[in-house]
Amino acid sequence: MSDYRQMWESLELDLPAHDHLLNVLGKFYGDIYLSQQKRLKGMEYLDFVISEIHGLRIKELLDAQKSGQKVFGTFCVFVPEELIWAANGICVGLCAGAEIGKGEAEKVLPRSICPLIKSFMGFKLARLCPFTEACDLVIGETTCDGKKKAFEIFAEFKPTYVMEIPQMKRKDDYELWKNEVWRLKEKIEEVTGKKITSESLKDAIKMINNRRRALQRLNILRQQTPVPISGRDALLINQISFYDDPKRFTEKINQLCDELEEKVKRKEGVVPQNTVRILLSGCPMAVPNWKLPYVVESSGAVIVDEESCIGERNTRDLIEETGETIEEMIDNIVSRYMKIDCACFTPNKERVEHIIELAEKYQVDGVIHYTLQFCDPYLVESYKVEKALEEAGIPVLRIETDYSMEDVEQLKTRIEAFIEMLK
Repeated sequence: MSDYRQMWESLELDLPAHDHLLNVLGKFYGDIYLSQQKRLKGMEYLDFVISEIHGLRIKELLDAQKSGQKVFGTFCVFVPEELIWAANGICVGLCAGAEIGKGEAEKVLPRSICPLIKSFMGFKLARLCPFTEACDLVIGETTCDGKKKAFEIFAEFKPTYVMEIPQMKRKDDYELWKNEVWRLKEKIEEVTGKKITSESLKDAIKMINNRRRALQRLNILRQQTPVPISGRDALLINQISFYDDPKRFTEKINQLCDELEEKVKRKEGVVPQNTVRILLSGCPMAVPNWKLPYVVESSGAVIVDEESCIGERNTRDLIEETGETIEEMIDNIVSRYMKIDCACFTPNKERVEHIIELAEKYQVDGVIHYTLQFCDPYLVESYKVEKALEEAGIPVLRIETDYSMEDVEQLKTRIEAFIEMLK
């Protein structure tokens, strides 16, 4: 990475701690990703993005701000980013995938709170995330009680707007969500000083749909036997989709998929054909949360899909592109985002049905249901997920963990036993 110290200083980062973070993550990334065999040439772009994620990408954001654009940070796939791009804004995912600033976060949050919440608070309070510092506005949401209350505290340190997410999917809930989307549109227009037009919104919908189509194309290729790409690399691609410029990212992933298609034609796999195929289901995995995929794939299996917000839940559904007026397009946005089957909803039979559907589509040998510690929605919902999978004759292993590396050996023992059973 080039020398961006002056830029980081302007963002008031804790430079010594930030240097340490980059050194640790660089080694972590090398051990987990660069050590892989038979990697695609197209992954070189993703490696470059990661190497410059706190550098060149941040410079792009700051340069855009100098030209009048506004940067919006999000933590959830429920935020309709099409509205941000339609107002000439920039949408980026924020840091929440590492045990960072734990001591600072625990000064304002309970110790027994979801690691993701503690992470985004820790990154902010420890001044270690340039994305957070570069944002003009952070858009939060009420997908769980922990996040809802944490955003009240977060707003003391960073301008924050919170969307209310319905907890059910009745007619009244759709109306609530529709009103929330309209309110967000007004807030984005206020921050950017730009009016969203039917033309700009139509273009934004197509742009983000095209990114989803590229990721859908990747997922279709992952259904092949032998598997042409590792689960770790596929997860990385999905993670970077939240940070990178959408048009550039879409172009690069389509090029990578071209390469994958050639591998499929030659029947070349990243692992032997009889390797155990795993579906990873559950909580989102933000950068740099790579622990569980690494343990799974270093234990003799391959992850072929993720039923997660950093995976199928984010890419499965497109927005209808038939709308011509702002009202029609907002209705289409509302409909698409209400198809998200987050565990915040009750009842949530759609998610259970999707997991079984994915297990069959990707011909998996077993499902690993992953939850973060203290993530009540996914932990409680794991009961119904496991029950449905068992009834369908699909083996399942529940994993509950956090962002630390302390339980790696314990996880490895359990996962190796599960994989051996599947063999």
